[in-house]
Amino acid sequence: MRHLLLILFLFFSSQIFSQELEENDIKNKRKKILLISKSVSYTATLITLNSLWYKDYPRSNFHFINDNREWLQMDKVGHMTSSYYLGVAGIEAYRWAGMNEEQAIWYGGLSGSFFLTAVEILDGFSTEWGASSGDLLANTLGSALCISQELYWNEQKIQLKYSYAKSFWANKNTEQLGKNLLQNILKDYNGQKYWASFNIKSLLQLENNFPQWLALSFGYSGYGMRTPYQEEGDPERQREYFLAFDIDLNRVQTKSKFVNSVLHTFGFVKFPMPTLGYSNGEVFIHPLFF
Repeated sequence: MRHLLLILFLFFSSQIFSQELEENDIKNKRKKILLISKSVSYTATLITLNSLWYKDYPRSNFHFINDNREWLQMDKVGHMTSSYYLGVAGIEAYRWAGMNEEQAIWYGGLSGSFFLTAVEILDGFSTEWGASSGDLLANTLGSALCISQELYWNEQKIQLKYSYAKSFWANKNTEQLGKNLLQNILKDYNGQKYWASFNIKSLLQLENNFPQWLALSFGYSGYGMRTPYQEEGDPERQREYFLAFDIDLNRVQTKSKFVNSVLHTFGFVKFPMPTLGYSNGEVFIHPLFF
């Protein structure tokens, strides 16, 4: 899906001779790097997206569509999650550049809404699609979740996460659900799960000996979706709900900075755990679920 494209921020550091001037000089250089890298990344991503995704479809006047009933709203949860993580990355980037805290939170936290709104504009001028008010709302909610936690707690105690396991339906409509594993990961809504992961120690303010990486996650998915809407001959599609513990990789600290960086890079992924599932009035227990 287009909304899962992420901006890559370029981070560098430098040394100068004067200890007194070092901090300000580095901050100025980092601000320039951030501004240039974001501008280049945004522009390059949108140009590439326009070339690869939209060029073969006819254009139209800007218009909206109502796609809020598609895919059991899985695409909307995906928009919210993408906007949330672009916001988290944006805040860290603005802090790295030396912006004051309020600017870093607001400017960085709105990065997801800003970028994904640009994608909606491209959709709006395409006959094949159209801008979606539901997508715009989901983007806004993702940014709001990110920004509000930073303003109130100065940390992300509640994280949105993602997991995927290829579904039975992935091969039933490869045009829309993906022709290979990479496309499946982005398009197969039957195999995608989105989670709200609550850090237990941080939220409950527990004692220091309680593991800071342990979280409780609530997940959502849909199943039986060959096409965006229910079609004749298809089984009735089902909403699925999950409850499981999770490991917050962002709070795992080892003695290796490299290992920590790798773990934190994949902090958006829900860790496989025994899971309690509920769908269509039945409860399921998965010994290990991803």
